This record gives sequence, structure tokens and C-alpha cells, in this order.
Amino acid sequence: MAAPLSVWTVVVAAGSGTRFGAAKQYVELAGVRVVDRSVAHAAAVSDGVVVVVPPGDVEAETLRSRATAVVAGGSSRAASVRRGLAAVPDDAAVVCVHDAARPLADRHVYERVIGEVRAGAAGAVPVVPVTDTIRRVDGGVVDRSTLQAVQTPQAFRAELLRAAHADAAEATDDAGLLEAAGHPVVTVAGHPRNIKITHPDDVAAAEAWLRS
Repeated sequence: MAAPLSVWTVVVAAGSGTRFGAAKQYVELAGVRVVDRSVAHAAAVSDGVVVVVPPGDVEAETLRSRATAVVAGGSSRAASVRRGLAAVPDDAAVVCVHDAARPLADRHVYERVIGEVRAGAAGAVPVVPVTDTIRRVDGGVVDRSTLQAVQTPQAFRAELLRAAHADAAEATDDAGLLEAAGHPVVTVAGHPRNIKITHPDDVAAAEAWLRS
């Protein structure tokens, strides 16, 4: 029986936390830092984890983090992903990209996206239905039945993700880069608790999920 395709995860934790008011990746969530929770979940399903942090934090995080490698982020999310990819071994077959600010993404979400790529998909992303009523800025309600909210982790065939990033394109979503290159991306079920820590109130919401 062939060995399973190797999986590496890039955890992006290089933001400055402008909207949050601090470096949210280092905020404690029920006694454990947000970034450490994200790295731990990734490590449970990956052969290696690269965490991307602000340049000034590399030395401290190398000593503290349980990631396989710690690298300095770039001037944008896409640039940070590229720097993380550069630290992933060439023989990795599947690469997941995860925002550290989603510290409640558990192994089940990882297994779903990884499973789709191992089965042949170019990439896979977790999504949840949009439950709020959405209005356009210029007026009018958007049909929310046609919308999905995208989460991370997202999983991709390593060579396709590297190629999509090769031209240094800017994007807030790696799946969009693959689709722009002509590679269809499939969706899997995400989870409502896989929230993103954006504002201080989100910490309380995440802790409530942990208690439940």
C-alpha cells in the first residue's frame, strides 16, 4: 500500500492586529495563546507546521513555538504565505494554509479539506452558510442562498499552490489564486465555531465555544 501523501501546514500569524488593537495572535484564549492553539491543531494532522510571524518576533517565537519552523512574514497576507511556502519541503504533496486567528479549527475540518485533495482535487476550502441579511452598498438585498462564508484551513496540491503564488499576486484568499489560474476548488462543510478573532468581543465568543 502506498504511503499517504505528506501534508504540511502554513499557519499565518504575521498581522499587526490593527482592528483588534493588539497582536491578536498572542492573546490568550482560556489560558492558551491564539497562535499556539492554531499550531497545535495543525500539528495534529500535519507532517510539519510552518508558522509565519511578524519579523521582529521570529527569535522569540522560535524559542516558544511548537511549530517545525518559524519564519518572518511579508508586507501582505499573500507575501506571508509565500514566505511560509518557501520553508515547506519540496517533497510535500499537500499544503494547508490556515489563519492563526481561527484558533478553533479542529482536526475534523482539516481532515475534510485534506481528504478532498488526496482524492484528486486541486484545492478544498471549508464554507458555512451566510445567515445574515446582506445589503449592497448601493442598495438592494443580496440573495444569501447564493452566498457562502469561506473559512480556513484550506488545502491544496502543493505544486499548484506554489505555481499560483509564483507571480507574487496579491490575494486575501489562496483558493482565489488557484481559481484564477484555472484550477477548480471544491468546498467542504466548515463549522460555525470556527470563528475568526477580529475584535476583542470575539475572544469571549471563542471562549464560550470552548466551554460548550
